[in-house]
Amino acid sequence: MKKINNILWIAILLYAFDVQSQIITLRGEVEASSEIEGIHVLNLSAEVYTVTDSKGKFTIKVSENDSVLISSVQYVPKTIIISKTHIETKTITIALEDRVNELDEVVVGKVLTGDLNADIKNSDAKRDINFYDVGIPGYTGKPKTLKEKRLLEADGGKFVYYYGLIATINIHKILNRISGRTKKLQQLVRLEQQDECMKKAMSDLSDELFGHIELDEALKVDFFYYASEDSMFLEVCQQNSELKMYEFLVQKLLSYSDDIEAEED
Repeated sequence: MKKINNILWIAILLYAFDVQSQIITLRGEVEASSEIEGIHVLNLSAEVYTVTDSKGKFTIKVSENDSVLISSVQYVPKTIIISKTHIETKTITIALEDRVNELDEVVVGKVLTGDLNADIKNSDAKRDINFYDVGIPGYTGKPKTLKEKRLLEADGGKFVYYYGLIATINIHKILNRISGRTKKLQQLVRLEQQDECMKKAMSDLSDELFGHIELDEALKVDFFYYASEDSMFLEVCQQNSELKMYEFLVQKLLSYSDDIEAEED
């Protein structure tokens, strides 16, 4: 009987240990005031991480008592200890606070944030009156597209910031580089710029290019896609020279015409 009791206790202890060390896939959701895509979720205990999708949702492997860090440039970092309830429900919802709330503390001296407008306001320098001072909207440059904003958020700033003798690592930027997210966003921005340049070239130079060449409308559109796939297309476009773009397209049109003739033969 005593032997049976010992076996029973061993089984109970093994079961308890198994439950304690159980690894599950946690389904989480991040709630925040604005951008919720690309927020890093790091299991510090297991040394694994993931990022949130466009709806702020994520999945990650965890065990009970694991420390999970939620990190983003624009929000205050938050560490969650995985509880038994999290293991049982396999879900978690995390609310993040805007990092701007941290500026309520008293700071001695002038603080440079990297934001030019904010730093000017925080300095003793005086600026000239601009359009906004008198209530007239002024030009502040071309607004960034959504893809450009996401790239800036993912890869903005320096890798390391120094505050006196203290160094702070920009882990958000490093993880985006390691995971390949920055490279993917750069490619999306490049494709967006390439498409914009192609449409401008079609609008501005179609008449000059096809004025003395008989070509079906469908082939004209196909030609511009053909030209835009050249690695030099975007570089020429960004020079903002209509003459250089025209010369580039003429050369591409000659190559395109040769390809068409070769296919017909």
